[in-house]
Amino acid sequence: MGTLAFASSALGATGTVGLGSAASFSVLAGSTVTNTGPTTMFGDLGLSPGSSVTGAPHVLGQTHVADAVAVGAKNDLTTGYNDAASRPSNGSAGTDLAGQVFLPGVRTASSSLLLSSGNVTLDAQGDPNAVFIFQIGSTLITGSGTTVALVNGAQACNVFWQVGSSATLGTGTRFVGTVMALATITANTASTIHGRLLAQTGAVNLDTNTITTSNCASSSGGSGGGTETPSPAEKAALTEATKRAELVAATGASGAPRTPGASRTVGKQRKHARKRPRRPHARPALPHRRATFTG
Repeated sequence: MGTLAFASSALGATGTVGLGSAASFSVLAGSTVTNTGPTTMFGDLGLSPGSSVTGAPHVLGQTHVADAVAVGAKNDLTTGYNDAASRPSNGSAGTDLAGQVFLPGVRTASSSLLLSSGNVTLDAQGDPNAVFIFQIGSTLITGSGTTVALVNGAQACNVFWQVGSSATLGTGTRFVGTVMALATITANTASTIHGRLLAQTGAVNLDTNTITTSNCASSSGGSGGGTETPSPAEKAALTEATKRAELVAATGASGAPRTPGASRTVGKQRKHARKRPRRPHARPALPHRRATFTG
């Protein structure tokens, strides 16, 4: 009985990943940071050794470009990445996360990992300190409108995605956790992230995203414990961003229906069509038509 209890505890005792000074960053990149549209990040923005940040994302934290703070954060990111990559695996993550439910522990995908549709659920089973680590040999890709759902006490600050090459979050994805990619991270239109986008060597590419912080006591030191305490502003921003993500995923990148414009065009065509038969003679009508056409 004692042996079984110990084994069960050992399997469920996955430690969190300490991010050190990288924990305060919403976005950390190696080469460049690019942005399109009104992106908001509640944490810091960092870049090293690159120096180009384009598109003016709205940064509510601090911005560190090619300075000592950015260099230190990148070093801590490397340490955290290597830690996550070296953990012993509790089993396979498969190749597609869609519809799966994962308990705490370390899951491994030897090559690419996809969330093709719907949800993937992370179930903490009532333990707020439960840690989820995904080791991904190659790419991480999420489909449009997909969701990473947290249930039964799971917290975004204890979710880590260690990506061996690049990560791409699809249009309108609702994502949680810290993405630590060796190369590039791309967040497509209106994807929301409750966590961090941390790229070691490549770029972080943004497009109308909302990135809220996911800090708890374990985020910096990796000691475990603590509860996330998002601010009211973060909660409100995430709620609004989620609504936008759902709309964009359902209607396309513009987020706006096209039917009204088409209806007005048809209406005008019908109006002109009704006028033409009322002209009694074709020859006198020509100057009038020409004048109307040229304004």
